[in-house]
Amino acid sequence: MSATSAGVGRPRDPEVDRRINQAALDVFGDAGWAGFAMETVARRAGIGKATLYLRWNSKEELLTDAVCGGLARISDVDTGTLHGDLVRLATQMIELYTGPASRAALRLNLEAPSIPGVAEHYAQLRTSQIAAARAIVRRGIGRGELPAGTSVTLLLDTLLGGAMMHALTTPPERRAALAAGAAGHARELVGFLLHAVVAPDRAGRESAAPGVP
Repeated sequence: MSATSAGVGRPRDPEVDRRINQAALDVFGDAGWAGFAMETVARRAGIGKATLYLRWNSKEELLTDAVCGGLARISDVDTGTLHGDLVRLATQMIELYTGPASRAALRLNLEAPSIPGVAEHYAQLRTSQIAAARAIVRRGIGRGELPAGTSVTLLLDTLLGGAMMHALTTPPERRAALAAGAAGHARELVGFLLHAVVAPDRAGRESAAPGVP
């Protein structure tokens, strides 16, 4: 029985749940699946093993719930403009890879497909995130903010790949500053990308327009 399906009993302490989720992500990020153990998570969270075993029957269930409840998500947003939506999207990516679960996020990219139980949940999470990101770009195309022939895949690969790589290549001593200024860097990245995509199309349309006598 997982934490999400616990029966009636003493009310759960949200702070304990938060500590467990973070501890599980920390242990997985540090040691990977091979080093992930209920006892290690309990020690990291500062609780007894019995508390974990009352909530989860296995370490697969524990990690699945930590991923679903403690890992920041790349989600759909609708600010009303493509620029605003992409800034929020890039900000989420930077925060994910500079935040407290950044190591776990990297590990999941490598190990999740081979972890029983976790693989299915992680695949669903990734699918929903990709669908949300693609919906943002398609709305922008539909509103005329992007050229009709814009490649949704290439735009997102450039934006999210750039945001992720900037977060990962930032020196550890500067990660906190980047996290605090994530929105600012996201705006710079989005501004540069949209100019590269939109400006050539606008120039092409203007050059093709009939001349003014």
